[in-house]
Amino acid sequence: MLSTRTTPARDVVALDGLWRFALDSDAGERPWESRLDTALEAPVPASYNDLFTDSRIRDHVGVVWYQRDVRVPRGWSGERVVLRFGSVTHAAKVYVDDTLIAEHVGGYTPFEADLTDVAAPGRQFRLTVAVDNRLTNITIPPGTVTTGPDGRERQAYFHDFYNYAGIARSVKLYSTPASYIDDITVVTRIDGPAGLVDYAVVTGGEDADGIRIRVLDESGAVVATSGGAEGSLRLDDVILWQPGAAYLYDLLVEMIAGDAVVDSYTLPFGVRTVEVRGTQFLINGEPFYFTGFGKHEDTPVRGKGHDDAYLVHDFQLLEWTGANSFRTSHYPYAEEVLDFADRHGIVVVDETAAVGLNLGVQGGLTGIPPTPTFAEENFGGETKNVHAQHLRELIARDKNHPSVVMWSIANEPASNEDGAREYFEPLVDLARELDPTRPLTYAAVMFANPTNDKIADLFDVLSINRYYGWYVFTGDLGTAEGVLEQELRGWVQRFGKPIMMSEYGADTQPGLHSVWDMPWTEEYQTDLLATYHRVFDRIPEFVGEHIWNFADFMTGPGIHRVDGNKKGVFTRDRKPKGAAFSLRDRWRGLDGRKPGAHEKEDRA
Repeated sequence: MLSTRTTPARDVVALDGLWRFALDSDAGERPWESRLDTALEAPVPASYNDLFTDSRIRDHVGVVWYQRDVRVPRGWSGERVVLRFGSVTHAAKVYVDDTLIAEHVGGYTPFEADLTDVAAPGRQFRLTVAVDNRLTNITIPPGTVTTGPDGRERQAYFHDFYNYAGIARSVKLYSTPASYIDDITVVTRIDGPAGLVDYAVVTGGEDADGIRIRVLDESGAVVATSGGAEGSLRLDDVILWQPGAAYLYDLLVEMIAGDAVVDSYTLPFGVRTVEVRGTQFLINGEPFYFTGFGKHEDTPVRGKGHDDAYLVHDFQLLEWTGANSFRTSHYPYAEEVLDFADRHGIVVVDETAAVGLNLGVQGGLTGIPPTPTFAEENFGGETKNVHAQHLRELIARDKNHPSVVMWSIANEPASNEDGAREYFEPLVDLARELDPTRPLTYAAVMFANPTNDKIADLFDVLSINRYYGWYVFTGDLGTAEGVLEQELRGWVQRFGKPIMMSEYGADTQPGLHSVWDMPWTEEYQTDLLATYHRVFDRIPEFVGEHIWNFADFMTGPGIHRVDGNKKGVFTRDRKPKGAAFSLRDRWRGLDGRKPGAHEKEDRA
């Protein structure tokens, strides 16, 4: 799926701003048929939960309604008119006046509707969106909905971050010619000093006479040309896209009829390769060591609403710490985030929204689920098909981003339980079919270990989430260090794959201090991270460290959460805790290489 861009043949109108807003209980039976009778307005993009002081809205379970008036530019006569939502959490029904024109399930990937036949240029129409935040055993992420004695629905879910909902990303109206470029796929290779660019173009509408391809460098100079819907180009003396040193070319695709350009689209891309070889993770044939974080799209007031100011500031803090990468835990992030990563050389592990496929979490530290996670009545039935669709939409959207070097299929699934392999093996096969160029991983939960995990051999990189010294051996970092090293070596010995820590950390209250190993203090967070780093540096097969979390974030209510999850190295408003400075000392100057590599080279 192509991003929405203005080109010589395409125009874009942003529909962001204040929309009319109402809960379903206040909106009437058929709210799309007339103007919403409400005094409330909600910004788009933003989650709605934290905007209002009414707890009925923050805690609402079910449908809310957004509405605004839209006019198609009169200059779009004869053009195809398309409406695009960056995301609607978690399900949407979209109406133009009285007509249902689109439905979509999945809160973190875009969807579109063709309005050409229902919205004439120059005419104003009423755009109404029903947003449903409910999570069930056949949604990704999953949850359960029950009805209380008062008749109100109540939502439970199995992930440890707040279930923000709404229209959290931009809404756009755009035009294309009647015959148009529908999709582009780019795959790059390296041949000595040259770059090889394989491309495939999919068109829609009536066929044109041909496709013209040009590659432009960052100065705007044409460096390669080709023709046809599929082909390969050679870029001599190529400048590679590298971590920390991004370089982007433009693939200019033009649809030709006679001597006229019918449609054009410019796709930025980088030339780079990704490979797992033995126990190494290679970018452009060179070993790469991940340093960075698991993150969240989470800010005060906006919830999961995308915000360019936070985007810029967060990337500045990544650079300040020396981080070279992050994981989109636990869902695909806004397209603007990946575009920014492409331009600034930050490496991304791109994850689906499959978090919470683990009923063992309900069993606490025992990890014993009340019923088997992958039983037919839980996640062993239709859930797998929904997960597959999410995977298709993720890869379709993000396949051309050079910053994306690995797909993460799920976070902390019950990979130790019976049924896990039957659930995940078809998804792994699907991911490899959709994109054979990128390695695959998943983040392993505490209950899965080297002896009982049933799916790790299917993947390319072992990503391990561990909290020794926090949830287990709390306050005992000596024991935590020994157990951690023993387990990590067990993973390597059994599977012989590169291994990285995809989550580790400790909740930390800013300003709390102690001279002892006292949980929740800033010193304890710093010491716990240092403990883990000593272990990582002793394991040759280790390829990366992603701390949980970049910044504090909101969760559902719980006696073990104080105003959310406090494992951030930065506070929710992005103030550094003590650990941020120790990470800066460790990470800056590593240049994507494993700690100790510089010393080995010097000795050589």
